[in-house]
Amino acid sequence: MATMFEPSLSTSAMRPPLSSADAPSMADSLPNINFGFDDLRERMARFTDRFDAFIAKGRKRVLEERNQFRVNVAELQEDQRMKAKDIEILAQKASHHSAALSAQAAETADMQSAIASITQQRNTHAQHRERLRTEITSYNKQISQRKAAQAQHAKELEAQSKLNIPELDFWETYLGLRIEGAGQVDRLKFVFSYVDERDWEREAWFELDTERREYKVVSCKPKVEEGDVEACVDRLNETRDLGQFLRGMREIFVKGMK
Repeated sequence: MATMFEPSLSTSAMRPPLSSADAPSMADSLPNINFGFDDLRERMARFTDRFDAFIAKGRKRVLEERNQFRVNVAELQEDQRMKAKDIEILAQKASHHSAALSAQAAETADMQSAIASITQQRNTHAQHRERLRTEITSYNKQISQRKAAQAQHAKELEAQSKLNIPELDFWETYLGLRIEGAGQVDRLKFVFSYVDERDWEREAWFELDTERREYKVVSCKPKVEEGDVEACVDRLNETRDLGQFLRGMREIFVKGMK
């Protein structure tokens, strides 16, 4: 520590009496003051070293933080770029997915339309099939009725033929009647001779259609009154008497020849 200057100390108390030859100068009489500059310089040097170290450390930390900040910013930018790319990929996927959904919706609509069309066709075919079944049932019923009618007609013809054989022989022998085929199934041709008193060789004939239960005359020669022929055929259909019918037709031809 430096010696502090005490003004209270008197020069007479501090020094022995000197002679005039040995008397010191005024400068020699001043006290020796030590301000401690070396210690201050050392302390300042240590402070400077610590301050420089603090500044260097702070600068290093700032550099490290700045570098870390740059790294963080770069990472954030990279993350942002990657996320932007992911967003773009997801947007493309969403677009593709939307297009796929639209295509599926259109395909679903087409399938539903096709199903509706097929269902309508099926219903139409079912109705048509039901109509066909009804018609087939009706036709089968008609066929059965016709078969029964034909069987009954065959029995009647067989019974009538037993009765007609003697009369037919009589007509062919004594009345100048012959029976021929008319060229068609269920059609007979009856030919009369000796019906014209002026020409015994002249013949008259008519064709009888026996396909149905109700007989009918389809043609005759020579031409006669149509009303007389229809009346005669009506009696035949009512009585089923072929002999009476043939006699009536001969009378009509004889009448027409006169």
